[in-house]
Amino acid sequence: MTLKEIAKEAGVSISTVSRVINNNSKAASKDVQDRIWEIVRRTGYTPNSVAQNLKQGGSQTSEVKSRSIACLFARTSNTMTDIFFTSLARSIEQEAFRHNYILKYSFSSFDISNPATYQLITDNNVNGIAVLGRCDKQTLKFLKQYFNHIVYAGLNSLDAKYDQIICEGKQAAITVTEHLIHLGHTHIGYIGETSFEERYAGYCQTLSEHRIPLRREYVADVKLSSEDGYRGAKLLLERQAKVTAIFCSNDITAIGAMHAFQESGFHIPGDISVISIDDIDTAQYLTPMLSTIHIPTQEMGQMAAKILIDRIEGGHRLPIKMNLPFYLASRESCARYKG
Repeated sequence: MTLKEIAKEAGVSISTVSRVINNNSKAASKDVQDRIWEIVRRTGYTPNSVAQNLKQGGSQTSEVKSRSIACLFARTSNTMTDIFFTSLARSIEQEAFRHNYILKYSFSSFDISNPATYQLITDNNVNGIAVLGRCDKQTLKFLKQYFNHIVYAGLNSLDAKYDQIICEGKQAAITVTEHLIHLGHTHIGYIGETSFEERYAGYCQTLSEHRIPLRREYVADVKLSSEDGYRGAKLLLERQAKVTAIFCSNDITAIGAMHAFQESGFHIPGDISVISIDDIDTAQYLTPMLSTIHIPTQEMGQMAAKILIDRIEGGHRLPIKMNLPFYLASRESCARYKG
């Protein structure tokens, strides 16, 4: 497979293909980029595959066996609609590609019981796997049976025996809650998961440190999705929780919550402030623009790919844990409490 053949199949120019696979995010629309990467993934094309084959005396069209990795979306049932983890997987794919590895397939933890997905895993035709998002011990134990090399990327730390690239969710939650308290809010609600969730732990810890009581009626324990964010906000409204600010576990959840509050006649941030974590592209295009913690997904994906490939190629043996920085992107959805 050559760039010309990829361009022909994708229906774009060779220069567009070249720019896309060289990590130029503005080279084409998302649909075109997805189409190009799907072809790259399916055909096993890597940047040096042709050159390597010619060096070995082959032809440009001869098949060259590529090294490959897989991605597990541990927190979502849909590998296409979760914007944060899809962006993270794309960054991993692009960095791996530069090292002549292809992302052969992605799957969700919810898909493991599917016979076709299970067959992919047990056939073990990849060199390693990147786990995206918090994963339970049972799933990790299962993966360890079939994948020799595993790297984890997310906001919650895992067992120390795994390579992991994290952006500490607990510290991000502390920053968020501190920001709301600094704005004068003391009636702060939470929408998101609570069990074994470091973001919830950070929220609870910060309230405690400021001697603000944790009110159970202010907490909506829901999954991280726009639908559940909407449901969580409606639940707080049904309870008549007197919250003046809401911390949502991630941006997607916040989008659903904002819709529910606005639908119920609440003005954001005049009546209620909303803040979250992730800083997906959509966050700055909402009305109002969403205040959120910026997680460096591009760098997280790049480092995850580099460490996984280094592990595959025997570059390190001891587990590596890398903690990336975050920052608060303060926008329009939060305001000072007026009393």
